[in-house]
Amino acid sequence: MSTSRTGMDDVDPAVRAELTRLRDSIDNIDAAVVHMLAERFKATQQVGHLKAAHRLPPADPEREARQIARLRALAEDAKLDPAFAEKFLNFIIAEVIRHHERIAEDNGTGRTAGAG
Repeated sequence: MSTSRTGMDDVDPAVRAELTRLRDSIDNIDAAVVHMLAERFKATQQVGHLKAAHRLPPADPEREARQIARLRALAEDAKLDPAFAEKFLNFIIAEVIRHHERIAEDNGTGRTAGAG
């Protein structure tokens, strides 16, 4: 976030204070999201190692479909655009699969994403 106040000098101090309060809240939420994603990826890395050890495919299309449906429903309940939530989860899933493929390759058990 830029600290420049271009265009903010003539803003009412109460408005500026409220804007600062809201932005501080957004910054806290962003930090929580990053930490939650880090925890999620720690867990998915463990899944990747388990899959590689047992020669399971990196991708699980059935689970992915269930997760997308589940996240869309959660998004609707939270008044968040379900299409956005699905795009977000698809981005995460693609990254997880990429990690799982790399783990499988590193373990000499490489399998393609479409295998399963």
